[in-house]
Amino acid sequence: MAIYEIFSHPELRRYKTSIISKATLLMFLILIITFIPPLIIVYRSYGFWLREATYREQPNVAFKKEFILQVDLQSGSPAVYSTFQQYNQLMQSYLRIPLVKAREDDTNGDGKYDVLNLDLEVPMNVEDEVVGVKLLLFFYYKLRKFSQFHMESLAYIEYVSPIPGASLHIFGDLRLRQKQLLGHKGTDIRFNSSLVNPASPYADSYSLATIFKNYTSRNVTTVLQDANKIWTSGRGSTNPFKITAVINYPEEVISYTPGFWNLIKWGWVQYVSVLLIFLYIFNKVKVFIFQHQLVPTIVESSLTMQNGRKDKVM
Repeated sequence: MAIYEIFSHPELRRYKTSIISKATLLMFLILIITFIPPLIIVYRSYGFWLREATYREQPNVAFKKEFILQVDLQSGSPAVYSTFQQYNQLMQSYLRIPLVKAREDDTNGDGKYDVLNLDLEVPMNVEDEVVGVKLLLFFYYKLRKFSQFHMESLAYIEYVSPIPGASLHIFGDLRLRQKQLLGHKGTDIRFNSSLVNPASPYADSYSLATIFKNYTSRNVTTVLQDANKIWTSGRGSTNPFKITAVINYPEEVISYTPGFWNLIKWGWVQYVSVLLIFLYIFNKVKVFIFQHQLVPTIVESSLTMQNGRKDKVM
């Protein structure tokens, strides 16, 4: 007749000893070897503490309806305009008031603007020939997923051509540039101050060199990236010079300093992943040592307890 296993269960064995014994000392050493080396291994791998983390967020960007425009003419005299009235008064002899159309669209319906469409038509004289454009746009930039980060940011457009032009078309992305990690909580308004003092009576306050000197000293800025520029020629003598800009506000990857619990979670995951290997190995070691009685202990099993006796091994 064939024989097969119909049921099985493990037999419980207990190994007992006094506090001061070889078995106690051995268990203490095994505990140290089991738990301390994984910590050293993970720490020495230079990834135990998470010093930097990233997340994705769609920034809340809004065009402030502020800009500084300089159109370079072949004659050497520029045509300028700004939304800062003091600057316009200082540059009165070069002032050209453009027709401005600005529209921001929320293309995906998430409540945040995704693109800026800006059109400028700068009136020109018959003899004017445009050979270059400098345009500085001001934005309000906000992040809120972790820390509440607010700042005034810029997008700079510049183009120079040896051929007089009729229009300039720009297509690009307003991208975040970080020199420093952002915080994981709180409100950060370090860079929310205006880059231009609109009440300043000095022309130097509105110069691009001064503005960029202050702007580039910040640890977090924005730049117009991946800009494609199309320059067209053949402007009619009575036609204005046209500037068209389409600037996207894409989703950003933000670098930030992790918080305490994020550090603990990251360190714990790494530590446990190595600890499990040590637990498995040294559990086998303990079974071998006590099963073969390499150190003296009192052995109790379920069978001996039922019979009311203990096996003492010296």
